[in-house]
Amino acid sequence: MKMKKVFVFGAFAVLLALTACKNSVKETAEIIDLPRTETPDSVAKAMEGFFQAAADDSMDIHSVMIVKDGNVIYSHWQSEGVDSVPHVLHSVSKTFTATAVGLAIADGKMALSDKVIDYFPDKLPAEVSENLKAMTVRDLLTMSCGHDEEPSWRGASDQDWATVFLAHPVVHEPGTFYLYNSLGTYMLSAIVQQVTGEKVVDYLTPRLFDPLHIDKPKWEESPQGINCGGWGLYLKTEDLAKMGQLLLQKGEWNGQQLIPAKWVAEMSKKQVESINPGTRIEQAAERGMTKETSDWMQGYGYQMWRCRPGCFRADGARGQYIIVVPDKNAVIAITSNVEDLQGELNLVWSRILPVL
Repeated sequence: MKMKKVFVFGAFAVLLALTACKNSVKETAEIIDLPRTETPDSVAKAMEGFFQAAADDSMDIHSVMIVKDGNVIYSHWQSEGVDSVPHVLHSVSKTFTATAVGLAIADGKMALSDKVIDYFPDKLPAEVSENLKAMTVRDLLTMSCGHDEEPSWRGASDQDWATVFLAHPVVHEPGTFYLYNSLGTYMLSAIVQQVTGEKVVDYLTPRLFDPLHIDKPKWEESPQGINCGGWGLYLKTEDLAKMGQLLLQKGEWNGQQLIPAKWVAEMSKKQVESINPGTRIEQAAERGMTKETSDWMQGYGYQMWRCRPGCFRADGARGQYIIVVPDKNAVIAITSNVEDLQGELNLVWSRILPVL
């Protein structure tokens, strides 16, 4: 009889433990995923039109997720898009590097006014120009390093990428001339790694990825073991939506201030005039680009772009977007493989924005 009681008690304990575990898993799942709500008919109809128009223009859209008032109101994957598979982000990576810079500044490890050459005394060219001496962390963030042509890591596999960057002629006074500069973002990654002792992906893991329940992502590295910074990050569509929601909430998540609100404001506001990557501002008119028609001429922040409707975005080649729309309290995350990036954004403004 005594043994029977022990057995019954033991079985009851196991049942309680299993129930608790099941409830815990359920609660965790609710925290991990963004909350869902039913898709409004207007949004469903608008998205049918969006995808049809994209297909008519041969745009290969992989996924779209829309978050409104904190709830996912629409999500769809097609073509090469899979909800559980991280997607290449290209230059959306830059926004995450800028976030790491902001956190390192908040931690007192670096400053916007820091001179770039001070971090790389052993990688400087034989002659250091006055313009190179003047280049700051802020100049890296705003793509206004002073280069007349973008330096490239391509073909420099046997060279230190920081050395390649620092050897590139700094023709203009830093802070006065905008030129899209991915290797400049790599330098930010290298500086963060130097001041924190961690790669950007590792530095962001407990501060950003873990609180957002984003699995530690893959981030490509240079031969020197430094995250590429300006490219090479892979995340799922929902991860992008979470990052957008975090930025929409001014860096606050579940009662925690993950990113200083002031830094989010600085990242997302216009810091300098801007133009499409690979184009110079003085070429805009001859190429038919105007502020009325181009979402790349609305101003650049800290590794983020302003948009014509008054919102802001993280932006990657082939149509990777985190679009934050504060006046609609909404976020739109998109992955794709398209050539006409302006056409893709035009569809967002004409088909999706009106129904939010």
